[in-house]
Amino acid sequence: MSDEINLSRLEGRLEDGSYPASREELAEAYAGTTVLYADGEDDLGDLIEAVDQDSFNGSEDVFVALQNVLPIEALGEPGQSDGDA
Repeated sequence: MSDEINLSRLEGRLEDGSYPASREELAEAYAGTTVLYADGEDDLGDLIEAVDQDSFNGSEDVFVALQNVLPIEALGEPGQSDGDA
């Protein structure tokens, strides 16, 4: 699998997986899929490999686990404030 996906559509893409699945199975299945951020990109297989969880019962489990390994570039414009005034 070699393609690109915007971060905002990642959860839907993960629904295409077969569950339950191990971290290694999913990392291999999604290797070559590039996740596009507001300022950068990463390989989805590498991101999945970086999570602490060993197995997943569904796409929501994977998506939640990925939230802990996404880089700051994934969240928005660099240096953008959350509204601190």
